[in-house]
Amino acid sequence: MVKITILGSGGWGLALACTCSRLGHEVTVWSAFSDEIEAIRRTGELKAKLPGVQIPKNVNLTTDISCVSGADIVLVGIPTAFVRSVCEQAKPFVSPNSILLSTAKGLESGSLKRMSEVIGEVFPSHTLVVMSGPSHAEELGRGIPTAVAVASSSREAAEFVQRSFSDNTLRLYVNGDIIGCEIGGAVKNVIALCCGVTDGLGLGDNTKAALITRGLSEITRLGTALGGKAETFYGLAGVGDLVVTCTSIHSRNYRAGVLIGKGTDPAEAVRTVGTVEGYACAKATLMLAEKCGVDMPITREINAILFEGKSAEESIYKLMTRPMAAE
Repeated sequence: MVKITILGSGGWGLALACTCSRLGHEVTVWSAFSDEIEAIRRTGELKAKLPGVQIPKNVNLTTDISCVSGADIVLVGIPTAFVRSVCEQAKPFVSPNSILLSTAKGLESGSLKRMSEVIGEVFPSHTLVVMSGPSHAEELGRGIPTAVAVASSSREAAEFVQRSFSDNTLRLYVNGDIIGCEIGGAVKNVIALCCGVTDGLGLGDNTKAALITRGLSEITRLGTALGGKAETFYGLAGVGDLVVTCTSIHSRNYRAGVLIGKGTDPAEAVRTVGTVEGYACAKATLMLAEKCGVDMPITREINAILFEGKSAEESIYKLMTRPMAAE
Protein backbone atom coordinates (compact mmCIF):
# COMPACT_ATOMS: atom_id res chain seq x y z
CA MET A 1 0.00 0.00 0.00
CA VAL A 2 1.26 3.46 -0.95
CA LYS A 3 0.27 6.62 0.89
CA ILE A 4 -0.80 9.20 -1.71
CA THR A 5 -1.93 12.77 -1.07
CA ILE A 6 -3.56 14.65 -3.94
CA LEU A 7 -3.42 18.44 -3.78
CA GLY A 8 -6.48 19.69 -5.61
CA SER A 9 -10.01 18.39 -6.03
CA GLY A 10 -10.17 18.93 -9.78
CA GLY A 11 -11.56 16.29 -12.10
CA TRP A 12 -8.22 14.66 -12.88
CA GLY A 13 -7.13 14.52 -9.25
CA LEU A 14 -10.44 12.94 -8.26
CA ALA A 15 -10.27 10.44 -11.13
CA LEU A 16 -6.77 9.43 -10.01
CA ALA A 17 -8.04 9.18 -6.43
CA CYS A 18 -10.61 6.65 -7.63
CA THR A 19 -7.90 4.66 -9.42
CA CYS A 20 -5.57 4.65 -6.42
CA SER A 21 -8.40 3.67 -4.09
CA ARG A 22 -9.20 0.65 -6.28
CA LEU A 23 -5.54 -0.32 -6.07
CA GLY A 24 -5.76 -0.41 -2.28
CA HIS A 25 -3.66 2.67 -1.54
CA GLU A 26 -4.25 5.12 1.29
CA VAL A 27 -5.55 8.19 -0.56
CA THR A 28 -6.19 11.71 0.70
CA VAL A 29 -7.59 14.55 -1.40
CA TRP A 30 -6.94 18.12 -0.24
CA SER A 31 -8.84 21.16 -1.46
CA ALA A 32 -8.64 24.82 -0.54
CA PHE A 33 -12.42 24.98 -1.04
CA SER A 34 -14.46 23.61 1.84
CA ASP A 35 -17.63 23.68 -0.28
CA GLU A 36 -16.11 21.15 -2.68
CA ILE A 37 -15.09 18.83 0.13
CA GLU A 38 -18.53 19.10 1.72
CA ALA A 39 -20.24 18.43 -1.62
CA ILE A 40 -18.32 15.17 -2.01
CA ARG A 41 -19.07 14.14 1.56
CA ARG A 42 -22.75 14.92 1.13
CA THR A 43 -23.40 13.47 -2.33
CA GLY A 44 -20.43 11.19 -2.99
CA GLU A 45 -19.42 13.13 -6.10
CA LEU A 46 -18.34 16.57 -7.28
CA LYS A 47 -20.84 17.34 -10.03
CA ALA A 48 -19.15 20.58 -11.02
CA LYS A 49 -15.90 18.83 -11.99
CA LEU A 50 -16.49 15.09 -12.28
CA PRO A 51 -20.24 14.51 -12.69
CA GLY A 52 -21.59 10.99 -12.36
CA VAL A 53 -18.44 9.55 -10.78
CA GLN A 54 -18.76 8.35 -7.21
CA ILE A 55 -15.71 9.02 -5.06
CA PRO A 56 -14.94 5.94 -2.92
CA LYS A 57 -15.81 6.36 0.74
CA ASN A 58 -12.33 5.30 1.81
CA VAL A 59 -10.77 8.35 0.11
CA ASN A 60 -9.94 10.84 2.85
CA LEU A 61 -11.10 14.42 2.22
CA THR A 62 -9.66 17.48 3.92
CA THR A 63 -8.93 21.21 3.76
CA ASP A 64 -5.95 20.80 6.10
CA ILE A 65 -2.80 20.95 4.00
CA SER A 66 -0.73 19.26 6.71
CA CYS A 67 -2.27 16.06 5.30
CA VAL A 68 0.79 15.80 3.03
CA SER A 69 2.89 14.72 6.00
CA GLY A 70 4.19 11.17 5.63
CA ALA A 71 2.94 10.70 2.07
CA ASP A 72 4.99 8.54 -0.28
CA ILE A 73 3.67 10.55 -3.22
CA VAL A 74 2.37 14.13 -3.13
CA LEU A 75 0.44 14.77 -6.35
CA VAL A 76 0.21 18.41 -7.39
CA GLY A 77 -2.99 18.53 -9.43
CA ILE A 78 -4.07 22.15 -9.32
CA PRO A 79 -4.33 24.91 -11.95
CA THR A 80 -0.99 26.28 -13.11
CA ALA A 81 -1.54 29.75 -11.65
CA PHE A 82 -1.71 28.34 -8.11
CA VAL A 83 1.01 25.69 -8.20
CA ARG A 84 3.71 27.82 -6.58
CA SER A 85 1.53 29.24 -3.81
CA VAL A 86 0.03 25.87 -2.85
CA CYS A 87 3.46 24.22 -2.85
CA GLU A 88 4.70 26.98 -0.54
CA GLN A 89 1.78 26.27 1.80
CA ALA A 90 2.52 22.54 1.77
CA LYS A 91 6.30 22.84 2.11
CA PRO A 92 6.52 22.84 5.94
CA PHE A 93 4.64 19.53 6.10
CA VAL A 94 6.05 17.53 3.16
CA SER A 95 8.28 14.67 4.29
CA PRO A 96 11.91 14.58 3.02
CA ASN A 97 11.42 11.30 1.14
CA SER A 98 8.13 12.18 -0.55
CA ILE A 99 8.04 12.08 -4.36
CA LEU A 100 6.46 15.19 -5.88
CA LEU A 101 4.23 14.22 -8.82
CA SER A 102 3.01 17.01 -11.10
CA THR A 103 -0.04 16.68 -13.33
CA ALA A 104 -0.39 20.43 -13.97
CA LYS A 105 -0.13 21.41 -17.65
CA GLY A 106 1.00 24.94 -18.37
CA LEU A 107 3.67 27.59 -17.97
CA GLU A 108 3.96 30.02 -15.07
CA SER A 109 3.02 33.53 -16.15
CA GLY A 110 5.89 35.96 -15.82
CA SER A 111 8.68 33.46 -15.19
CA LEU A 112 7.68 31.25 -18.17
CA LYS A 113 8.81 28.24 -16.14
CA ARG A 114 7.50 24.72 -16.57
CA MET A 115 5.67 23.25 -13.60
CA SER A 116 8.51 20.92 -12.60
CA GLU A 117 10.78 23.97 -12.49
CA VAL A 118 8.31 25.80 -10.24
CA ILE A 119 7.88 22.81 -7.93
CA GLY A 120 11.64 22.22 -7.97
CA GLU A 121 12.28 25.76 -6.76
CA VAL A 122 10.01 25.16 -3.78
CA PHE A 123 11.28 21.61 -3.17
CA PRO A 124 14.92 21.62 -4.36
CA SER A 125 15.84 18.42 -2.50
CA HIS A 126 12.90 16.28 -3.57
CA THR A 127 12.54 13.88 -6.47
CA LEU A 128 10.09 15.12 -9.11
CA VAL A 129 7.96 13.13 -11.54
CA VAL A 130 5.70 14.53 -14.28
CA MET A 131 2.54 12.80 -15.51
CA SER A 132 1.21 13.87 -18.91
CA GLY A 133 -0.76 12.43 -21.80
CA PRO A 134 -4.23 12.10 -23.39
CA SER A 135 -6.39 11.93 -20.30
CA HIS A 136 -9.91 13.27 -19.89
CA ALA A 137 -10.87 12.92 -16.24
CA GLU A 138 -14.49 12.27 -17.25
CA GLU A 139 -13.42 9.11 -19.07
CA LEU A 140 -10.89 7.74 -16.57
CA GLY A 141 -13.41 8.30 -13.78
CA ARG A 142 -15.89 6.08 -15.65
CA GLY A 143 -13.29 3.35 -16.08
CA ILE A 144 -12.48 3.99 -19.75
CA PRO A 145 -8.98 2.70 -20.62
CA THR A 146 -6.41 5.51 -20.53
CA ALA A 147 -2.66 5.66 -21.14
CA VAL A 148 -0.26 8.42 -20.05
CA ALA A 149 3.47 9.03 -19.70
CA VAL A 150 5.46 9.59 -16.49
CA ALA A 151 8.79 11.35 -16.80
CA SER A 152 11.56 11.95 -14.31
CA SER A 153 15.32 12.33 -14.06
CA SER A 154 15.04 9.37 -11.68
CA ARG A 155 13.93 6.24 -13.52
CA GLU A 156 13.42 4.54 -10.15
CA ALA A 157 10.94 7.23 -9.09
CA ALA A 158 9.11 7.12 -12.44
CA GLU A 159 8.82 3.33 -12.21
CA PHE A 160 7.53 3.62 -8.62
CA VAL A 161 4.77 5.96 -9.81
CA GLN A 162 4.12 3.64 -12.75
CA ARG A 163 3.60 0.66 -10.42
CA SER A 164 1.56 2.69 -7.95
CA PHE A 165 -1.00 4.04 -10.44
CA SER A 166 -1.30 1.33 -13.10
CA ASP A 167 -4.29 -1.00 -13.26
CA ASN A 168 -6.55 -2.40 -16.00
CA THR A 169 -7.99 1.09 -16.57
CA LEU A 170 -4.92 3.32 -16.36
CA ARG A 171 -1.64 2.36 -18.05
CA LEU A 172 1.54 4.39 -17.49
CA TYR A 173 4.63 4.47 -19.71
CA VAL A 174 8.00 5.63 -18.35
CA ASN A 175 9.70 8.47 -20.22
CA GLY A 176 12.98 10.21 -19.38
CA ASP A 177 12.15 13.51 -21.09
CA ILE A 178 10.62 15.89 -18.54
CA ILE A 179 10.98 18.93 -20.79
CA GLY A 180 9.28 17.32 -23.77
CA CYS A 181 6.42 15.92 -21.72
CA GLU A 182 5.74 19.27 -20.07
CA ILE A 183 5.96 21.37 -23.23
CA GLY A 184 3.70 18.91 -25.04
CA GLY A 185 1.17 19.02 -22.20
CA ALA A 186 1.22 22.81 -21.94
CA VAL A 187 1.21 23.98 -25.54
CA LYS A 188 -1.37 21.48 -26.80
CA ASN A 189 -3.91 23.58 -24.87
CA VAL A 190 -3.02 26.56 -27.05
CA ILE A 191 -3.55 24.58 -30.25
CA ALA A 192 -6.82 23.18 -28.87
CA LEU A 193 -8.11 26.74 -28.49
CA CYS A 194 -7.32 27.29 -32.16
CA CYS A 195 -9.17 24.13 -33.19
CA GLY A 196 -12.18 25.20 -31.17
CA VAL A 197 -12.17 28.59 -32.86
CA THR A 198 -12.25 27.04 -36.35
CA ASP A 199 -15.08 24.69 -35.36
CA GLY A 200 -16.95 27.66 -33.92
CA LEU A 201 -16.57 29.35 -37.29
CA GLY A 202 -18.07 26.29 -38.95
CA LEU A 203 -14.92 25.26 -40.80
CA GLY A 204 -14.15 21.65 -41.59
CA ASP A 205 -11.98 18.69 -40.74
CA ASN A 206 -9.35 19.76 -43.25
CA THR A 207 -8.74 22.93 -41.27
CA LYS A 208 -8.59 21.11 -37.95
CA ALA A 209 -6.18 18.50 -39.30
CA ALA A 210 -3.93 21.25 -40.61
CA LEU A 211 -3.93 23.02 -37.25
CA ILE A 212 -3.18 19.82 -35.35
CA THR A 213 -0.37 18.83 -37.69
CA ARG A 214 1.26 22.23 -38.01
CA GLY A 215 0.60 22.86 -34.33
CA LEU A 216 2.57 19.73 -33.53
CA SER A 217 5.44 21.14 -35.59
CA GLU A 218 5.37 24.32 -33.51
CA ILE A 219 5.30 22.39 -30.25
CA THR A 220 8.19 20.20 -31.39
CA ARG A 221 10.30 23.19 -32.47
CA LEU A 222 9.83 24.88 -29.11
CA GLY A 223 10.32 21.71 -27.09
CA THR A 224 13.53 20.71 -28.82
CA ALA A 225 14.88 24.27 -28.57
CA LEU A 226 14.42 23.97 -24.80
CA GLY A 227 16.21 20.62 -24.67
CA GLY A 228 13.35 18.17 -25.15
CA LYS A 229 13.62 15.12 -27.41
CA ALA A 230 11.85 15.18 -30.78
CA GLU A 231 10.55 11.63 -30.34
CA THR A 232 8.63 12.63 -27.20
CA PHE A 233 6.28 14.74 -29.31
CA TYR A 234 5.23 11.72 -31.36
CA GLY A 235 4.17 9.81 -28.24
CA LEU A 236 1.48 10.04 -25.57
CA ALA A 237 2.62 13.36 -24.12
CA GLY A 238 2.85 14.91 -27.58
CA VAL A 239 0.55 13.94 -30.43
CA GLY A 240 -1.60 11.79 -28.14
CA ASP A 241 -2.48 14.64 -25.80
CA LEU A 242 -2.75 17.09 -28.70
CA VAL A 243 -5.30 15.04 -30.62
CA VAL A 244 -7.56 14.30 -27.66
CA THR A 245 -7.56 17.94 -26.51
CA CYS A 246 -8.18 19.37 -29.98
CA THR A 247 -11.10 17.11 -30.84
CA SER A 248 -13.17 16.52 -27.72
CA ILE A 249 -16.00 18.40 -26.06
CA HIS A 250 -14.48 17.26 -22.74
CA SER A 251 -11.65 19.75 -23.40
CA ARG A 252 -12.29 23.11 -21.77
CA ASN A 253 -9.75 24.70 -24.11
CA TYR A 254 -11.58 23.40 -27.15
CA ARG A 255 -14.97 24.47 -25.75
CA ALA A 256 -13.71 28.00 -25.03
CA GLY A 257 -12.36 28.17 -28.58
CA VAL A 258 -15.73 27.18 -30.02
CA LEU A 259 -17.38 30.05 -28.13
CA ILE A 260 -14.76 32.49 -29.39
CA GLY A 261 -15.27 31.27 -32.95
CA LYS A 262 -18.99 31.90 -32.57
CA GLY A 263 -18.34 35.50 -31.57
CA THR A 264 -18.03 35.44 -27.77
CA ASP A 265 -15.42 37.78 -26.33
CA PRO A 266 -12.37 35.66 -25.37
CA ALA A 267 -12.32 36.72 -21.71
CA GLU A 268 -16.05 36.02 -21.43
CA ALA A 269 -15.60 32.61 -23.07
CA VAL A 270 -13.00 31.71 -20.44
CA ARG A 271 -15.28 32.85 -17.62
CA THR A 272 -18.10 30.76 -19.06
CA VAL A 273 -16.08 27.55 -19.41
CA GLY A 274 -13.99 27.80 -16.22
CA THR A 275 -10.33 26.84 -16.01
CA VAL A 276 -8.88 27.25 -19.52
CA GLU A 277 -5.15 26.68 -19.17
CA GLY A 278 -4.48 27.54 -22.82
CA TYR A 279 -5.65 31.13 -22.36
CA ALA A 280 -2.78 32.28 -20.16
CA CYS A 281 -0.44 29.70 -21.65
CA ALA A 282 -0.85 31.20 -25.14
CA LYS A 283 0.79 34.43 -24.04
CA ALA A 284 3.51 32.65 -22.04
CA THR A 285 4.23 30.28 -24.94
CA LEU A 286 4.66 33.13 -27.42
CA MET A 287 6.98 34.96 -25.03
CA LEU A 288 9.02 31.80 -24.51
CA ALA A 289 9.18 31.17 -28.26
CA GLU A 290 10.41 34.69 -28.92
CA LYS A 291 12.99 34.31 -26.17
CA CYS A 292 14.24 31.10 -27.81
CA GLY A 293 14.06 32.43 -31.37
CA VAL A 294 11.44 29.86 -32.38
CA ASP A 295 8.84 30.73 -35.01
CA MET A 296 5.28 29.79 -33.93
CA PRO A 297 2.83 31.46 -36.34
CA ILE A 298 -0.28 29.62 -35.13
CA THR A 299 0.52 30.55 -31.54
CA ARG A 300 1.13 34.14 -32.60
CA GLU A 301 -2.27 34.37 -34.32
CA ILE A 302 -4.26 32.92 -31.41
CA ASN A 303 -2.60 35.52 -29.18
CA ALA A 304 -3.78 38.22 -31.58
CA ILE A 305 -7.33 36.83 -31.37
CA LEU A 306 -7.29 36.47 -27.58
CA PHE A 307 -5.58 39.69 -26.57
CA GLU A 308 -5.52 42.13 -29.50
CA GLY A 309 -9.07 41.96 -30.81
CA LYS A 310 -8.07 40.46 -34.16
CA SER A 311 -10.81 38.54 -35.94
CA ALA A 312 -10.42 34.79 -36.39
CA GLU A 313 -11.10 35.14 -40.11
CA GLU A 314 -8.25 37.61 -40.47
CA SER A 315 -5.87 35.32 -38.58
CA ILE A 316 -6.76 32.33 -40.75
CA TYR A 317 -6.23 34.41 -43.89
CA LYS A 318 -2.82 35.49 -42.62
CA LEU A 319 -1.81 31.88 -41.87
CA MET A 320 -2.99 30.67 -45.28
CA THR A 321 -1.13 33.41 -47.16
CA ARG A 322 2.23 33.08 -45.41
CA PRO A 323 5.27 32.65 -47.68
CA MET A 324 5.49 29.23 -49.32
CA ALA A 325 7.56 26.71 -47.39
CA ALA A 326 8.58 23.05 -47.23
CA GLU A 327 7.00 20.82 -44.60
